Amino acid sequence: MNAARIEPYKAHEKWKMENNKPKEHDITEVVAQQSAANPSENGVMMVINHCKVHPPFSVLWATVLYCAEFICASVLSSTYHKSDDVVWTGLTITFMLVPSVLTQLTLTFVHRDLGRDRPFVLFMHLLQMGPIIRCIEALVVYCQAGKKEEPYVTISRKVKLKHGRGLGPAFECEIGHSERKLAVHRNAFKRTAVIQAFLGSSPQLTLQLYATIQEKYVLPTRLALMIISMISIVYGALVCSVLAIQIKYDDYKVRMKPTAYLCMILWRGLEIATRITTLVLFSTTLTVWVVLVGLTNLFIFFFQPWVEFWARKASLPENIEKNFSKLGTTVVLCMVTFLYACINIFCWSAVQLDLADHDLVEKQPRWRSLAVYYTLRFMENVTLIVLWYHFKSDFYEYVCTPLLVVQLIVCYSLAVLFMLIFHQFCHPCRRLFHYNVEDCLRCACCWKKKQSQPPEDHAHGPHAPPDLTNHLIDRETDVVDEIMEAA
Repeated sequence: MNAARIEPYKAHEKWKMENNKPKEHDITEVVAQQSAANPSENGVMMVINHCKVHPPFSVLWATVLYCAEFICASVLSSTYHKSDDVVWTGLTITFMLVPSVLTQLTLTFVHRDLGRDRPFVLFMHLLQMGPIIRCIEALVVYCQAGKKEEPYVTISRKVKLKHGRGLGPAFECEIGHSERKLAVHRNAFKRTAVIQAFLGSSPQLTLQLYATIQEKYVLPTRLALMIISMISIVYGALVCSVLAIQIKYDDYKVRMKPTAYLCMILWRGLEIATRITTLVLFSTTLTVWVVLVGLTNLFIFFFQPWVEFWARKASLPENIEKNFSKLGTTVVLCMVTFLYACINIFCWSAVQLDLADHDLVEKQPRWRSLAVYYTLRFMENVTLIVLWYHFKSDFYEYVCTPLLVVQLIVCYSLAVLFMLIFHQFCHPCRRLFHYNVEDCLRCACCWKKKQSQPPEDHAHGPHAPPDLTNHLIDRETDVVDEIMEAA
């Protein structure tokens, strides 16, 4: 084995083989066993191995959704144009092209193609076919990975989680060129999936459902577009939730179980379907007022991060992009805030923006924000549904409207229930929470029990209030002890 191949292993584990050099595929097992028996001084288990290259399924799925929605929207626009529906044609094309252009800009920005000599790729982006060529590039990188040995680019250090709790020392894994290229593709398509979902699919689904109710018939192409848009929105919401978990727990190796994905799909699907149905029903009766409701939501969620930023008297984050000036940084932050506001109009964004932080996201979860959001959103949905029921037109005389009202309220309640189940039982890092759903319910039960006690129970003097944070401190101490043992 040549010196260039052995050199990375010498940098991590200073041991030499005097006799019987192991084969190439045995090096990982030998070093891992010796590292587990004799961990290094900083408590990091040195696993000298390239990370396993996984197929870019997320890239392929996002490309399929993009192409399917673009094609269906184009065919439906042609149908509207033939029937002289100018309004439906214009709005359908708008909600098709705006997210498509933003998707091309995002992919170009992430891959930094403007400063590189790649005219064919830029031409494909001009034709709105950027996701297709990027998907082909990712598939080519995956097929070529592992055919020849690559020097590692960087090393990833993570803490393994078992039952939602960090165990043992951290482990390190080499990241090669192929893994890094695929990671860039995945991150780029995650961003485009969110943009496509909430700047294109959400208004598109709202528009087509409204058109279906107004025209009182369902076109096959319109139905296909609505189904694809709904799938795209749910997928975008799932990406937001997973990204929020990965950002907040960046030091841990987070793996989502199938039950967690199923719970999130039910949570997000019910939440989004109920919200869009409520807005569409309300718009069929009070069309002008629904514009006011939408703009109010947009302005509140757009200015909320900026108000917090100004209240802290913070400064703009640096190094978002090396070539950006203060004006460029401000424009990027405005675009991020606008996307954040559009997400929160239809569902919970799963993150809170911190415009003073380099990552633009608050690392500590704020349960109060989650509770306030779903409480106010539930009240708003109920109010809109009641107003629609009161001012509904004769079109709904053949529909059991009271049952529809109850169904919408129950569906949103089920969405909140699945959200609570996810955070209590399915969240991959639930053991790292300072407090969770169970703690909040226990506090509420203790408070009710205390209020229900008769006055004579306090005759012997005031009792000390129950220490509801005792078990929380124990839980946090256990986690800290485990991490300190690794260090």
